[in-house]
Amino acid sequence: MARVLNGAEIAAAIKQEVKAEVRELGVGGIRPGLAAILVGHDPASEIYVRSKVQACEELGIYSDLITPRETVTTEEMLDLVAALNDRDEIDGILIQLPLPKQVDAKVLLDAVSPAKDVDGFHPVNAGKLQAGRPSLAPCTPAGVIEILRRSGIPMAGQRAVVVGRSDIVGKPAAMLLLNENATVTICHSKTRDLAAVTREADILVAAIGRPGFITPEMVKPGATIIDVGINRITDRTEFERFFAGNAKREAAFAKRGSVVIGDVHPAAFEVSGAYTPVPGGVGLLTIAMLMSNTVRAARMRRGV
Repeated sequence: MARVLNGAEIAAAIKQEVKAEVRELGVGGIRPGLAAILVGHDPASEIYVRSKVQACEELGIYSDLITPRETVTTEEMLDLVAALNDRDEIDGILIQLPLPKQVDAKVLLDAVSPAKDVDGFHPVNAGKLQAGRPSLAPCTPAGVIEILRRSGIPMAGQRAVVVGRSDIVGKPAAMLLLNENATVTICHSKTRDLAAVTREADILVAAIGRPGFITPEMVKPGATIIDVGINRITDRTEFERFFAGNAKREAAFAKRGSVVIGDVHPAAFEVSGAYTPVPGGVGLLTIAMLMSNTVRAARMRRGV
């Protein structure tokens, strides 16, 4: 039977380590600080940002939640970011996406000081990651590495295949795996005979954003599957395609009218040697790694 890699346990362990680091820094008069910018009233974003602020409170990190009006302009947001760049008590700046259409998200993310870019999106940090130099790595890919490392799954010398080439997950995940001495292939929508490539993977990272895309015939027996996808299913026919006969999921679908599925078909997990579930896997690491990045930024900025 495949081993389930428990994201909740790993995230909890990371948070405890961060809490201890915050306490240690406090002895020297340093309190890491995170500023979160939330524009508009997207329900998912509001829940997510609240979770981040709550995590800060639990771990002793100073947090400042800033909520500009929904009609805010790019220029006003740039002024806000510039002010946060100058605030010494702020070590990390988080801009919650998506932003309203009138705001140029790319320009805004590039305006964040690389030293405070706790999301790891700035081109400077992307370049440092590629060069294998100390940097702030994107939280979800960093969480992928922590799951593998803390679960005792070797990366050095292993064949890793990343399905998805986004700047937020796919590319940085590939770079982090490469820095761990894995042999890495990045696949995408134009990859020829995708299944033939994924079947070679000792470590298969699914980050393509399509529900149940990775099927059993695409998985090497005994491989480790890291499912980064989070997709919501509301259609009964689609639900039956993935979860027919699953009583627990059936009850959840009947109650809420939807269920969450990753980028991997549930049947594919049966072929694997280990896998991250959805929910309960990589997603839980994202906030933990954001907290870790905030403390890392505080250390790097102060040369601690």
